[in-house]
Amino acid sequence: MIGTSIPMLDSVDRVKGSVPFAVNLTLPEMLYAKVLRSPYPHAHILSVETSAAVDVPGVVAVFSAADAEQGVLPGLFYGLKMKDQPVVARDRVRYVGEPVALIAAETLEAAEEALNQIVVEYQELPAVYDVLEAGEASAPALHDDYPDNCFVHAKLRHGDLEAGFAQADLIVEETFTSPIAQQTSLEPHVAAAQWQDDHLTVWAGTQAPYPVRAALAELFQIPPENVRVIVPPLGGGYGGKGHIRIEPMVAALARKTNGRPVKLVLTRAEEFVTVTKHAALITIKSGMKRDGTFTARQVTLHWNAGAYADASPMLVPAGMVRSLGPYRIPVAHVDAYGIYTNLPPAAAYRGAMSSQTTWAYESHMDTLAHRLGIDPLELRKQTILHSGDEFATGEILHDVHFEECLDAVATGLKKQISSEHADADYLKRGCGVAVMMKSTLATSRSECRLVMDDQGHVTVYTSTVEMGQGAHTAMAQVAAEAVGVSVDMIRIVGPDTDQTPFDSTTSASRSSNMMSGAIASGGGEMKRKLRALASPLLEHDADDLVAEGGGVYAPSESAERVMYTEILQKNGLESIDAEGMFATKGGIDPETGQGLSTPHWHQGAGACEIEVDTETGKVTILHYAAASFAGRVINPRLAELQNDGNVVFGLGPALLEEMIVDHGQVVNANLSDYMIPSFLDIPLDMESILIESGEREIHGIGEMTLPPVAPAIANAIYDAVGVRITSLPITAEKVLRALMEKSEG
Repeated sequence: MIGTSIPMLDSVDRVKGSVPFAVNLTLPEMLYAKVLRSPYPHAHILSVETSAAVDVPGVVAVFSAADAEQGVLPGLFYGLKMKDQPVVARDRVRYVGEPVALIAAETLEAAEEALNQIVVEYQELPAVYDVLEAGEASAPALHDDYPDNCFVHAKLRHGDLEAGFAQADLIVEETFTSPIAQQTSLEPHVAAAQWQDDHLTVWAGTQAPYPVRAALAELFQIPPENVRVIVPPLGGGYGGKGHIRIEPMVAALARKTNGRPVKLVLTRAEEFVTVTKHAALITIKSGMKRDGTFTARQVTLHWNAGAYADASPMLVPAGMVRSLGPYRIPVAHVDAYGIYTNLPPAAAYRGAMSSQTTWAYESHMDTLAHRLGIDPLELRKQTILHSGDEFATGEILHDVHFEECLDAVATGLKKQISSEHADADYLKRGCGVAVMMKSTLATSRSECRLVMDDQGHVTVYTSTVEMGQGAHTAMAQVAAEAVGVSVDMIRIVGPDTDQTPFDSTTSASRSSNMMSGAIASGGGEMKRKLRALASPLLEHDADDLVAEGGGVYAPSESAERVMYTEILQKNGLESIDAEGMFATKGGIDPETGQGLSTPHWHQGAGACEIEVDTETGKVTILHYAAASFAGRVINPRLAELQNDGNVVFGLGPALLEEMIVDHGQVVNANLSDYMIPSFLDIPLDMESILIESGEREIHGIGEMTLPPVAPAIANAIYDAVGVRITSLPITAEKVLRALMEKSEG
């Protein structure tokens, strides 16, 4: 039941290595796909000659933009909000690695050989990689409709900015940067597709089965019900699999194979040119009174979206709202820009947009505290938002526990640093703290179907994707409580759009809240049906009966209980079913940013003690405490693991991770040169804290403890050695350089 730490449903399979990941999928007569990619960041395509590739032994199909024009793929372009991205490039390539042609062959070796036989003639064009340079008049325009390369400008306006700054005793302006990075899921992107007449089946490692179905239906101009998307368990997602990725390529190629399935598995190098984290340039200007009261804040965000819009039209406005931080700021103006550049497309990255914005506003918060001479923790607590406060969007906050999160991590930190220690001359210790707020999808919907058989087993049909986070285990626990049976009577059937009902997506830390709500709704409907069926058996009105513990009874005669199995059997039913749905609706005005930006704010905090080696710049995390607000915890052990996983994941962008690009070419597109955290990098001591509330509403915690990691570390470095790092990652070289500059005055 809810609140119990049961093991993951597939824990034995995970230990044995028998989880049916899509990367291991094999289908009868399956062909293998490879992708020919552009070597240039920006160029016209003058010709694509594929005839020699077709003649390679073992090659079954070749696909290029010419095939799309001949009707194999009626709609060449796709995109979440803006359909600007071609399945394969037609007249222009816009980043190194953009798909140009596709091969399906009997073997991978034959597919590789065929790639070498394709001849593409290019005419190079000027390229741009920096968001500010992309807006200059001399910069090349990547898309004709956006000559300044800015395809989205999100705005928030709350109060008189000039008057707000005029009231300030202190005005501080700082700029913070984050580089592009890669989600680095252990399982790469993988998809397989097969056509039978005008019906398409796709097996995909995706977080968004229904958006993928909708996109494919539109591309091929067939009804959505003619597209079936099956999603096996994912070997990690982290936002990189949150929208349509390689599925159109596989489906287009499969359409030329006379019904044979085609499978594409990306190499690690291809992962780096398929999807990235947004690079961000964030400038924050804050006005404050001497007593630590805010008067105004202005934020300008430039998001590097890469060559195509992808999810940025949704993410840029979300990042805008999150950029202010969880503070009482009476006047706030924010401008957020999504910019095209000749880099791979950017999309969600675990803690999407919140990681970049929290890095900026929480580092900035420490600067303000030091300038005012106020303890950084105390300044946060005296300005933090509480339930009933109005946010800059005009919405009134509810069930807010930012201060509790801060207190929880600070208490753990104080325990750690209270012990006596003597620094070596070159080792300096410091403490830092950070808090975050993150919105989820304002408008979304989750549906489920529950089926109980005459043996009392309940099957839950859900399109929530299991990607290692334990979602299906949590859903089983919610279903057990909702229906009133033990959790071992629950079976989960995962995403298959022919069987499982609609769900917006498994992202934005929404599933625990949204799908739990749907299952609770479905469980309530099933109990209503059981009470109605039991009514004549117990000779009581259905409304006077209670369904729980696997049976139905009248409270006045609780000893006379009729079990669920008996109810179905005596009514001659093999099964009964119920549907559940949970939906939210909101949104903000595009000109003012006013409205309902989220049904609930996600909340978390982190605090750390670090040690800085002033001779090398190396930073060691001695202790890290992480707290997330969950409302009601479904599975304490899995929730703690989410907290811990967020912290470890967050160490990557904080200290190590950055894609290095040379003239558009990613030069560290492998896990030898692109550094992700290892066991040697994790904190020597970690503490995971779960905050619950009396309202008992279930909230997601999938990303809450990640965004505070980088600013908490940066703030601890400042506490230790008095240098402020403003660009991620915080490498030893940057720390050492800052120390040298400080010593030189």
